[in-house]
Amino acid sequence: MTDKTTLYRGGHILSPAFPQATAFTVSAGRIGWLGTDDEAPRADETVDLDGCLVTPAFVDSHVHVSGTGRSMRGLNLSGTRSARDLLDRAAAAAQDLSRSAIVLGSGFDETEWDDPTLPTGEELARAVGGRRAYLTRTCGHTGIASATFLLERTDLEGLEGYSATGVLTLHANRQARAGAESALSQTQRTDAQRAALRHAASLGIAAVCECGGPSPGTEQGEEDFTNLLSLSESELLPKVFGYWGELCAAAKARELGAHACGGDLSVDGSIGACTAALSDPYLDADTKGHAYLSASDVEQHIINCAGNGMQGGFHAIGDQAIANVVTGVASAAQTVGVETVRSGRHRVEHAEMLDKQLIAGFVSFGLYASVQPSFDARWGGTDAMYASRLGAERSLAANPYGSLAGVGVPLALGSDSPVTPLDPWGGVKAAVNHHNPVQRISPTAAFAAHTRGGWRATGDDETGVMAVGSPATFAVWDQRRGGLPELGPDAKAPQCRLTVLDGDTIFDKENPDD
Repeated sequence: MTDKTTLYRGGHILSPAFPQATAFTVSAGRIGWLGTDDEAPRADETVDLDGCLVTPAFVDSHVHVSGTGRSMRGLNLSGTRSARDLLDRAAAAAQDLSRSAIVLGSGFDETEWDDPTLPTGEELARAVGGRRAYLTRTCGHTGIASATFLLERTDLEGLEGYSATGVLTLHANRQARAGAESALSQTQRTDAQRAALRHAASLGIAAVCECGGPSPGTEQGEEDFTNLLSLSESELLPKVFGYWGELCAAAKARELGAHACGGDLSVDGSIGACTAALSDPYLDADTKGHAYLSASDVEQHIINCAGNGMQGGFHAIGDQAIANVVTGVASAAQTVGVETVRSGRHRVEHAEMLDKQLIAGFVSFGLYASVQPSFDARWGGTDAMYASRLGAERSLAANPYGSLAGVGVPLALGSDSPVTPLDPWGGVKAAVNHHNPVQRISPTAAFAAHTRGGWRATGDDETGVMAVGSPATFAVWDQRRGGLPELGPDAKAPQCRLTVLDGDTIFDKENPDD
């Protein structure tokens, strides 16, 4: 950040405070003036916006930066069409690796295959030439371990979710995945993080909420988390808000430099893996899912966060998991007080299956909903994965953005990348075009939830608006007219030309390597 004043002129500024604005100045990291070109003050330098649209920059409110970088640089299994295709991709990746290296891949979704049967660990071992391998489902809650990997990890056998077939879920998947990822060098992990953050900046994203946490059996979780925070602070990259997902560990989270003790502190699993905790069974499996945390656990976590003056939060997808959160928060409020709970801005990540009573709990205790509209776009409706797992009625009722926003529950939009890609305009569009018309929100509300809503969910009430005195955090788009872009189902998103964070350029399309 410098003391010089920069004038940006000749654009279309998305500013409710001054809808006719075509220019603004930036000084000391803030917007100093906003108006029309003919009234613009003198400045140390001038940037011609060439008629482009300027908006507040996006916040991705739920990401996994390391995983995103690995999917960009490594074996990305999204789009696989069968078990054979999955094995062929793993085999091709293995050819470029030494015999001692591990084959890591992520992103497959067997619900999109004609035959959803997953390959076994033996089949995977043969495909990768006997190497160690671990392939993770797109949701991260199921993995396939090669037989070679399982032979080395006898510690997995006693864990819930273990199977000798190599298909692992629950605690076995968590520990196996952590062990597999720890095989990467610190340099590889840092390079992946940098690549992911640069990609985010190129999409007009100026900040991300990193959902990290402990890695069972290794120190990798802590190392990756602190390294990412340091990387973001030392280079011109998006700001990283670190959300540390460990139960009743607010003091440790602060020591690690975390912004909050929450994020992927999992109360349950995922719908795709049939581990999201439901009040009624899955349609296609004899289970109600799995609750990792009880209401009592939630209560103690909120009390712990309140005692340390830190925001808390939870990963909760199924209605039973969300009920555990609301019940636990209500109990905590009896100890620390309702206003203390409300002022904490505690978050629920995903918040996919809620009825009116659960939504009322969000209102009562000031809970923020950190949601991913791309989930509905990809898996919602009456003929995709949610309908297969839950039935059409529960599928259409999931991700109830309209119901949440309608009663004032604050929304913050994100991607859960690499579960679904970093794509902020895609997230806005998905919220506007929800499969259930009742749950659609307006373009203005959806955009606000992905910009100012993201900042507010971190406790920042200043950023996310183009107004005099606000932090100069904005993006410039190749749309040469005012107002939000078209957001219909088939509309093409504008491309980012410039991303600025607190006055500093973190992406410039004309100079992408600077």
